[in-house]
Amino acid sequence: MQRAMRLLECVAEHEYGAPAKQLARETGLALPTAYHLLRTLVHEGYLRREKGLFFLGEAAERLSSSGAEQKRRSTVVDTMARWRDAIGVPVYYAMYRDGEIEVMCVSDTPGNPAVEEWADFRETGHAHAIGQCLLSQLDEDARRDHLDRYPVRPLTPYTLRDGHSLLKRLERMRRMTPVVERQEYALGTVCAAIPITVGTTAATMAISLPLHQADRLLPAAQRLQTEVGRRLGSLALSISI
Repeated sequence: MQRAMRLLECVAEHEYGAPAKQLARETGLALPTAYHLLRTLVHEGYLRREKGLFFLGEAAERLSSSGAEQKRRSTVVDTMARWRDAIGVPVYYAMYRDGEIEVMCVSDTPGNPAVEEWADFRETGHAHAIGQCLLSQLDEDARRDHLDRYPVRPLTPYTLRDGHSLLKRLERMRRMTPVVERQEYALGTVCAAIPITVGTTAATMAISLPLHQADRLLPAAQRLQTEVGRRLGSLALSISI
């Protein structure tokens, strides 16, 4: 296994391919051993051979792509954990993709737990800060399409009662102002979300707090917005996960 990995790493260093003899020499392997391993790696799809030269195959490229994606996700997770600990709130990251609200990552602790998803976040975007923030970034047709598929319905006594009221609220939201929701999704909980644009994709970072800490909500959201602004350039690729 180690020898095969050395060969893969060696091939990866040669953009225009390399012959078996050169790979054997650079990895310190006996030529018969190198030939045997190279044939096996070609058979399994990790390498391909063209005119006597070896290149990375589709299987190796898939591994590379998967590893890069995992690294990007790890960057987001680690950054959210730092914000969670520094601000003392659970932090959420969500996107609007293919007509759906997707919560991509949640970072919380036993002392500051996330809101329990007692009603599907995708179907109740009208009731929580994450959904309202994402919907506010869409054009009117996309908003109406979403509400046609997921009609407004009351979840608590504080939830908006109809789609018209929600659309009016969304129209009044200012572009970079945190979206605040108080007990509309879950009694005893207040939430705030800040808008993020990743290319043409609507995204948001959000926080939640128990009702008795409601006075912390806006200061915490503003601090998160500042932190996101500082890191957005370096996170732009990573948060597209």
